[in-house]
Order: sequence, then structure tokens, then C-alpha cells
Amino acid sequence: MAFDRSRRLIVSVLAAVSATVSSAPAQEVNDYPTSARAEYVFGCLKANGETRQAIEQCSCSIDVVASLVPFERYVTAETVLSLSQVRGNLGGQFRTSEQATNALNDLRRAQAEAEVRCF
Repeated sequence: MAFDRSRRLIVSVLAAVSATVSSAPAQEVNDYPTSARAEYVFGCLKANGETRQAIEQCSCSIDVVASLVPFERYVTAETVLSLSQVRGNLGGQFRTSEQATNALNDLRRAQAEAEVRCF
């Protein structure tokens, strides 16, 4: 009798958890791939010292950024940052484009919010 009750409880809990997890699309829960998160944290660690506290703060920072900026927009901003350093006409197009500037501003605002929350 007790075994049967325990089994029903376990099944009920698993059903509830399953319903909760499946109600949110996977993309909505975590649309940043692990490699992108790792690159961000690695760069953050290099800029803020390679300490245990910095790991916590940098991990928090990418979580905040990911909650505020969709991954596609993040990739655009990262591309703009990279290509705007190229000299000449190609780099100039990325430095002066309104779309590029907007994506970069979105990322900078998210990073500023992450700085306030995490550091």
C-alpha cells in the first residue's frame, strides 16, 4: 500500500515537472549555445581577473545578457564589434551602419545592466 502511494506521488511529480518544462520552448529557456556562453565568460575573465569570484560574476553577466538580448542580435553585435576593427571601406560600413549601431547599443545596454546586477 505504501509502495503504491509512493509510486503515485513520484508519477505525479514527474508529470508536473514534465508539463512545466514542455510548456516553455527550448529556445526560450536557453537560446545561447554553450560555446557562446563559454567565449563570453572567457573574455570576461580575462578582463576582470581569473578568480573564483570573477567566474561567478562573469557567469551571472552572460545570464543577464542572454535574458535581455536574443542570440541572433548578440551574434550581430559581436560581428559588428569584430568587423568594425577592420581598416578601410569594409570596416567603415560596419562603423556607420544604423542597424549595426543599434545592435551594438543593445548589447552595451545589456552589459551595463549585467554590470549592475553581477559586479
